[in-house]
Amino acid sequence: MTRAVTTLITGANKGIGFETARQLIMAGHAVWLGCRDQARGERAAEELGGRFVQLDVTDDASVDAAVQAVGSLDVLVNNAGIMDWPWTPAGEVTPGLIQRLYDTNVVGLVRTMHAFLPLLAQSANPVVVNVGSSLGSLGRVTTEGLPESGIPAVAYGSSKAAVTMITVHYAKAFPKMRINCVDPGYTATDLNGNSGFQSAATAAGIIAQMACLDPDGPTGTYRDVHGPLPW
Repeated sequence: MTRAVTTLITGANKGIGFETARQLIMAGHAVWLGCRDQARGERAAEELGGRFVQLDVTDDASVDAAVQAVGSLDVLVNNAGIMDWPWTPAGEVTPGLIQRLYDTNVVGLVRTMHAFLPLLAQSANPVVVNVGSSLGSLGRVTTEGLPESGIPAVAYGSSKAAVTMITVHYAKAFPKMRINCVDPGYTATDLNGNSGFQSAATAAGIIAQMACLDPDGPTGTYRDVHGPLPW
């Protein structure tokens, strides 16, 4: 009997993470929902038919305990993230704001990657999906007329630009793994006051697609549902 693909999604109790878990469970994955809040995480896992694991990407002990709880892993979806909403203009960005967003969006991602790499290395088809944003695309932010060029997402956008660079370097360092960054699109979630134009279920589609790559699939890429994005 073939073992189900084991997947961990961080920040999975609501929004895009929750919908990604739903889609991957429907695709046959055995999904761990990594969540900071135990009560919310357990409710989400029960609703979807997944498994809950307490996981705070900003805390070493929490991530290490999650590694022990999960035990084996094929797919890691680094979805956990925060933003400053409404956007903080450049002249009002403080070191504290930058540190708060980077602690989760960048350092938290690296902490999770570092901790779970030994489990991924044991998989026959290890896959990592890093959830980025087109607001981290230098190409789009610097192209006049595109939506991203007019959004002052200094803290959030720069943190997601870091995620794309991290993705490229991990992909180069671990060529047997499929490691990619995706932009799920402007989505209505609690993070942005539900101002996005698409649903979390729609946004989750590209994440779930890239979580199901074969061993010969792409790696080191940055894309959305329409195709490659400019770095």
